[in-house]
This record gives sequence, structure tokens and C-alpha cells, in this order.
Amino acid sequence: MLFWLILFLASCAIVLYNYAGYAVIARLITRKAAPLPVPDEDRLPGVSLIVAAYNEEDCIAAKIANCAELDYPGDKIEFLFISDGSTDRTESIVLDHPAIRSLHQPQRQGKSNALNRAVGEARMDILVFCDANTVLNPDAIRQITRHYQDPTIGGVAGEKKVLPSAAGMDDVGGGEGLYWKYESFLKKTDAAFYSVVGAAGELFSLKRELFEPLPDSVILDDFVSSLKVTQRGYRVQYEPGAYAMELPSYSLHDEQKRKVRIAAGGFQAIGLLLPLFAFWKYPRLSFLYISHRVLRWALSPFCLLLAFLSNGMLFLDHAGLPFTLLFLAQSAFYGIAALAALIPALQQKSKLVKISYYFVFMNVCAILGFFRFLRGNQKATWEKARRAQAVSKA
Repeated sequence: MLFWLILFLASCAIVLYNYAGYAVIARLITRKAAPLPVPDEDRLPGVSLIVAAYNEEDCIAAKIANCAELDYPGDKIEFLFISDGSTDRTESIVLDHPAIRSLHQPQRQGKSNALNRAVGEARMDILVFCDANTVLNPDAIRQITRHYQDPTIGGVAGEKKVLPSAAGMDDVGGGEGLYWKYESFLKKTDAAFYSVVGAAGELFSLKRELFEPLPDSVILDDFVSSLKVTQRGYRVQYEPGAYAMELPSYSLHDEQKRKVRIAAGGFQAIGLLLPLFAFWKYPRLSFLYISHRVLRWALSPFCLLLAFLSNGMLFLDHAGLPFTLLFLAQSAFYGIAALAALIPALQQKSKLVKISYYFVFMNVCAILGFFRFLRGNQKATWEKARRAQAVSKA
């Protein structure tokens, strides 16, 4: 029984530390810094906004229109769109807008290759990357660039917001939206403590001089690029006032494909970023990177399984009332998630149901991503996930 007790306590400790404990520690020893003001018009840096698109004819026109609505001096911002390998009308739509620089090539070699090429063509000092299916708030670029007044800042991560989808579609957006609110809280905590540990591709920015070309095989280009910046001694700031809005995945199946791919890319990234484990060289960065990211991908999903298994053994061994109650609570939590998977409409009835389902779904995808990584069959090019339809304004 001692073995199962130790396994249970260790597994629970890792999960609790990963999802909440480290953030409590970081907040307790963080001092609040005064926000930097938006610089005057003549002091705004030049920005190259880069959009990598693949078969995005359904949203590329809206993306171009959104770029035109950004509140930033026209002589200090350029727009570079890359639609390598697209087989639909994406490139022809881009060519209809002379304000956009098109960097299209017929062959598709992956997003990392496309971004490397785009950065080589960029003329401005600040790079801003965003997805083709996202819409930015008008003030986003001003909010991002104000942080570069601080010479220790090498990058800025924006916030991701999930838009509501049309009624009658699989309920992905609710769970995904709640998850990103939680992630936004952690990013704020990380940035206040030291630095964001891995930006999301929906919206992030780097100094051009700090961008390191990535191998074509890299899956999470945004995550690796931003952490390469911190590896060089700079910080990545978080800016919730700059946000990218996008629709959730079209269905749970589409969301699963996306999550599994991200998890496989996470394990690949851990191998590419081994120097960040050097606590003696990067004390604060290593603490955040391991606590927030490495544990989330590499240990927590498996610790959830071990916690349930070991708790079950303690329950069967009549270890005591606390373990009985914990086992029943775990069983109820996973039972609710399983029921929500069988009857998706239940997720509309309760936030608890929605949270339990998406939490389990996310961790199952992480485990599937681990095995995909081991098999080595996750390519840098992938079948893009379909997106849900927007709520009708009629």
C-alpha cells in the first residue's frame, strides 16, 4: 500500500503544482511594474506584419480588410502575405490588393520555411506574426510596439480570444474559450515574474534582429521562435490589450487533430530547447518553462492517469475515508466528462460539465500527441483544421 500511496501523492502534487502551484509561487514573489505608455507618433517603430496562409480563400479577404483597419501610420507598417502551395483562390485574392506584398511560391514546404523567407524579405525592425483566420483589434500594433521601449524586451505575445460559433455546431468554443482565459491568466503571471514562455501563433511579435531561422521540420514555430529569444537573454512580454479573435474549430474531431498536432510539436520543442533546463544559467526562465510547459506536456497527463489508478488501488485496499472520497470524486469527474462526450448537448447545461470535458479532452490529446511524436509521423505541413461558422448577425 505504501507504493500506491507514494505514487498517488506524487502524481497529485505534480498536477496541482503544474496547474496552480507554480503560479501562486510566481505571484507571491512578483513586484508590479508601471505600464509603459504608447510612444508618440514620430517614435513608433516600423512594423512588418506577416501572415502565412494555406487555402484560406474563405477568410483571406476579411483578413486583408482587418489589416487596413489597424490604427498605425501607413508609412511605418508593411503587410507580407505568404500562401505557399495554396490550391484555391487565396493568392489571387491577395494580388487584388496592392497594399499587400505577396510572397507566394507554388511548392508547399511548411510554415517554418515560409516564415523564414518572409522575414528575409521584411524591411522593418519589428516583426508581427498572426494567423490568416484571426482578426486583430484596431489598437493591437500600437499596444505591442510600446513594449519595445524597454531594451530588455525581445518579443511580445498578444492574447487569443475565441469567438462564439453558430448555434447547432459541436460545442468546441465554450471549452476552448474557458481554457484560453485560464492560459491568459498564466501568461500574465509568467510575464510579470519574468517572461512569457512560448507565444501563440495567433499573434506574437519579435525584434527582427532576434529572429532565428528554423528548420523546416519544426511544428510549433511560434513557440520555438519566442523561446529562442528568451534563450538569448531577452524577455517576452504579454500584452492583453492586443488580441487576435478567431472562431473555434468546426467540430471536436477537428479540434482533436489540432490539439494532437500541438502536443506532438510540444515534445519536439522540448528536444530543441534543452538548454532551457539549465537552472544555473536561466533561473527564472527555467522555473517558468519547466513548471508551465514541460510538465503540462510531458508529465501532467500521465500523472492524471497514475493518480486515478493509484487512488483506485488505495480504495480497494480500504486505505481510509479520505481516499474513498477522493476516488469517488475522481470517478464522478471523469464520468461527467465521458457523459458529455456521448451527449455533447450536456456541455450547454453546466460550466462544470464543460470544464470537466475539455480538461479531459485536452489531456487525452496530449497523450495521443506523445505517441505520435514517438512514431515520428507528425509532419511540419498538415491538413488545416476547419473553423466553425460565425454567429449570424441577422
